[in-house]
Amino acid sequence: MPTRKQRRRRQKELRHEYEYVYVDGEGREVEVDPDDLADASPRRNGKRETKAAPAKGRSGKPVREVQPPSWNRVLKRVVWIAPLLFLAFSALNRHQALTSRLAITAVYTGFFAPFMYLMDRALYRSYLRRSGQETPGRPSRKH
Repeated sequence: MPTRKQRRRRQKELRHEYEYVYVDGEGREVEVDPDDLADASPRRNGKRETKAAPAKGRSGKPVREVQPPSWNRVLKRVVWIAPLLFLAFSALNRHQALTSRLAITAVYTGFFAPFMYLMDRALYRSYLRRSGQETPGRPSRKH
């Protein structure tokens, strides 16, 4: 919700009428013919048409584009995360054998990868909803 200051500024902006002028080749300001002005700015229902702006989030900034989920991207992340998991398990379990630390890392990485894919899919679907695009769905089954 806009603040009182923002509302007053918006009302002031709408209150003032602006004069449109052109500068001719000699540097003089020439007033615009009202017929030319009406043709130049098409209106619908009393409102001026504007170009489609990019979708904006709550903060007013454009929504960052989210890529569709892919297993290749997940595997690239796993390549970086698996060594970090191994280092963390090595620091926590110094007295265990190397093979057991590797096994624990493999198990955790195996569980972690599908969850990363599901998270990417959830982020992509929420991006599509926020930007107003169609969400890809399953074909409906008729019985």
